[in-house]
Amino acid sequence: MRPGRRAVLAVVVAAAIGSAISLAGARDGRPSWPEEKSARYAKAWTEALKRRGAEGLGREFLARHDAFIASGCTASIEVCPRSEQELAMANILVMASYNAGMGSTFTPFACRKQGVGAVRPP
Repeated sequence: MRPGRRAVLAVVVAAAIGSAISLAGARDGRPSWPEEKSARYAKAWTEALKRRGAEGLGREFLARHDAFIASGCTASIEVCPRSEQELAMANILVMASYNAGMGSTFTPFACRKQGVGAVRPP
């Protein structure tokens, strides 16, 4: 078999094994890992809002963050914290994500557009 075909075959076999593992998890009633992460993150968001409130959180921040959660935490939606309160909330959620075993890169917080950025310390 040619090397190119071996690589294609390896990808097909890996995908089949991944699908079988995913289906096995779905059959036993447990949520998939992405679903579990989203549920943990949504719970952390609800708790943070309950404890800190939404004061100082802008409409765009809330709307983009809600869209991220509504997507099952899978959409590439950037939520840019612009006020001190938004930055504090983002920091809380990054730490909550990290503590829940999701890693700090799971969160949607980013400010990549030119001229736009989070609150910077003095």
